[in-house]
Order: sequence, then C-alpha cells, then structure tokens
Amino acid sequence: MEWSRLLSPKRQRTGRKHKEKNRTDLRSSFEKDYHRIIGSASFRRLQDKTQVFPLDRSDFVRTRLTHSLEVSSFGKSLGQNIGEYILAYGKDPEFTPQMKEDICNILLCAGLIHDIGNPPFGHFGETTIREWFEEHLSGITYGGKPLTQVLTPRMLADFYYFEGNAQAFRLVTKLHYLVDETGMNLTFALLNTIVKYPVDSLHVDPYSEKIQQKKLGYYLADEELFFKISSETGTGNNRHPLTFILEAADDIAYKTADIEDAYVKGFLPFSALSRELEKIDTGETFQAYGHLMDLYRGAVERQEEEPEAYAVKNWIVRVQSFLIACATEGFTENYEAIMCGEYQKDLFAGTKAEELMDVLGHVAEKYVFMTDEIYKMEVAESRILSFLMEKFVMAAVRYSDPKQKMDSIDRRMLAFISDNYKKAYQHQSQGKGDIEKLYLRILLVTDYICGMTDSYAKRLYQELTAKI
Repeated sequence: MEWSRLLSPKRQRTGRKHKEKNRTDLRSSFEKDYHRIIGSASFRRLQDKTQVFPLDRSDFVRTRLTHSLEVSSFGKSLGQNIGEYILAYGKDPEFTPQMKEDICNILLCAGLIHDIGNPPFGHFGETTIREWFEEHLSGITYGGKPLTQVLTPRMLADFYYFEGNAQAFRLVTKLHYLVDETGMNLTFALLNTIVKYPVDSLHVDPYSEKIQQKKLGYYLADEELFFKISSETGTGNNRHPLTFILEAADDIAYKTADIEDAYVKGFLPFSALSRELEKIDTGETFQAYGHLMDLYRGAVERQEEEPEAYAVKNWIVRVQSFLIACATEGFTENYEAIMCGEYQKDLFAGTKAEELMDVLGHVAEKYVFMTDEIYKMEVAESRILSFLMEKFVMAAVRYSDPKQKMDSIDRRMLAFISDNYKKAYQHQSQGKGDIEKLYLRILLVTDYICGMTDSYAKRLYQELTAKI
C-alpha cells in the first residue's frame, strides 16, 4: 500500500460547475470533510446516545458525542506522532509534510464518525438487534414461506451479524441525504479508514486470529461502493493503515473513560481500582499503581477536598499519555507489516500497555457492565428495541408481500420512517427484483431505528404502547 493512494481525496460526487467561486477556499479536502460532519444532524444526535450509562441525567458521564470528540482528539495526536516518525526516519521517500497533515485531518474526522451508525442504547443495542433477527426471521413469512427460505444466505448473514461499524459506513455514504444519494459525500480516504472490518457477512469469523475478520464491515447493499473505495485507495481486502490508529484512539478513549465514569458514578471504589492495578507491571517509565498512589498521597498532603477523586482524574490523564506513546510504538515497530496488510493485531500488542489495557477492560466489565443496575437498564432497553423491531419489520414485510394484507397500524408504522431514508431506499431499489427490495426494506427498518436517539426510542415506545 502506498500513501499517495491511501490518502485519496476522491469523492462519490465530484466536480462543480462554478469552480471560480471557490478560489478563496484554501481548505484541503479532508478539512472540508470535518465541516460536513460537525454540521450534520447525524453527528448532533450522538449527544443523546449512550456510551455506558443509558439515559443518564448527569452532566459528567460521556455520551457518544463526547466519546467521539475524545477519539477524534486522540486520533489526531497519534497521527502527528506517526506522521513525524515516517518523515524523520525516511520510511517512505514520497511521504511529505502535507501527507502528515492529511493523516491528522483524516483521523480527526474518523474519530467523529466512527460510532455514528450505532443504534440507541450503546453496544447492547447492537446485540439486541442481532438477537432479534436470529430469533424472529424464521417465524416471519413472505409469499407463504419463512424469510429464512426466501432471503439469500448473504442477506440473512447481514442481519445476523448486524454491526454498528457497517451501519456507520452506510449512513455517511447513503443515508445522510443532503444534496443527493451520496450521503455526506466524504473522501474515499476517510471512508476507507472507518471500515474496521473489510469483510462481508459470509466471511465474518468472531474467533479468527485475523482482527479484520471478527465483525461485519459492509452490507451487501453497500458492497459495490466499498470495492470502489478500496480499489481507489489500494487497500483491497486489507485494513487501511489509519484504521489501526483509529481503533487505538477508540480503545484509549473508552477504556480510560469507562474507569473515570465508573468511579464518578460510584460503581468503582478507589480501593478496588488500586487493588487491580497493583497486580500489573507496566515498566519503569510508567508504573500504573505507583502513579495512582503518588497522586493520592500528594492530594492528601495538599489537603485536597476529595483526594481520591483528584488522584483518579489526574491518573487518567497520565494513562492516556502513556497509551498514546505505546500505540505510536505499536505502529512504528510494525510499520512494514501494516503497510503490507500482514499485521493482524491491535497496536498495543507486545507493548508495555498490553496488560494495562486488559486490566482496564476487566475492571469495567466487573464493576460496571456486570452489575444489577446496568442489567436492569439493558433489560428495559431490550424490550424497547425488540418492540420497535417487531412493529417496523412486520410492517415492511407485509408491505412487500402481495399475499399479505397491511392493516392500518402497519401503514402508520411505515409513515414514521424518515423521508430521507425512504429516498435512499427508493434510489437503491431501482431496477431490483422483489427479494432484493424485501431485503432493502428490512434494512430500511434498521436504518431508521439506528438513527434514533435513546430518548426518541424510549418516547416512541411509550407512545405506541400507551405508557405515558
């Protein structure tokens, strides 16, 4: 892979009739991407989507919006480090300072949209949608046959392996209907970067040693565009090198934020965090446990009002700096393998941060995600999403099936779906057969539900079930 192709500024829709009007616009293509994203309704909706704590009323804990801003920031920092490394050590004689700047801007944008396709209620929302399809598609009929016998294996697999990352690619390329069917019309370099798993649903292997095969990367409906983009950038079936950096930025953001949010919410006592950190060795340059206790003792000596809170919050900042350094090392030490498409691990593998990242994930799982409070929230969220999936999918199937009669409720359910999403469906379904249209209509339902905020999904459920 070559940076000159990897950083492709090409878009789905190119060219302007009046280029002379833009002579004063000195922004690069990737800087323009940034402004398209932050001005979009899809991005704004992230402020009301769950990161960890659903429908939380606190002003402190993260939402998908604040998480995405943090990922964007870490991504840019990593891009600066790695771009400077490529220049300083002459890893690519054709790599220029402008390419370093482009990398930073692409990662800045990628961080903003990496979670933009996630459904309401965080990752549990993804699980609920997948499980709904697994449990119900065999019981829904079309033309007198169950959907499992009507839809192709690839179509079924798209639903069984439903994934927020694939949905993000779909949303920004097709569903964000602004000018036409090209969505936000972002650059190919950016679009390729957000595809963490460049694999179709029939080749997903959650147990694979290859990191890029563990989840779905793109739907059948979006395959042609993905191939066009990967051909332009020269990645083929490999991950874009910047995807590794984006993933590392995401890992740094959520694993440290989960700890801080869990402490502030009272899920994670200071004593429990210190006890877990005492078990690991992160090397001489950064001792995770030692730094935490030094901060605590310093806060006590200065008579800080809340020494434990002071220690945790300042420790998080130091950890993030350490993890940025380790992720930089992970990329630079494996530069050749990454550029050849041979590297199949995350950037923390083999670094001093590997064990720390595992422990942070374990602590969040133990003290937050496996608690009764979170379980109760997830049960309620599952009921909301399952109800919406049933009502909308059944309406979509009856609309498609000439052998089934739609009732007044079905027609009202379909009327709720966004006009923009319907326009996207109409464009994509042109010239397609009945089964392909059925597949696209079911996909339209997931498009609409994934576009909901937490509050809207809850409110719609309450209104439709008369639970006011």
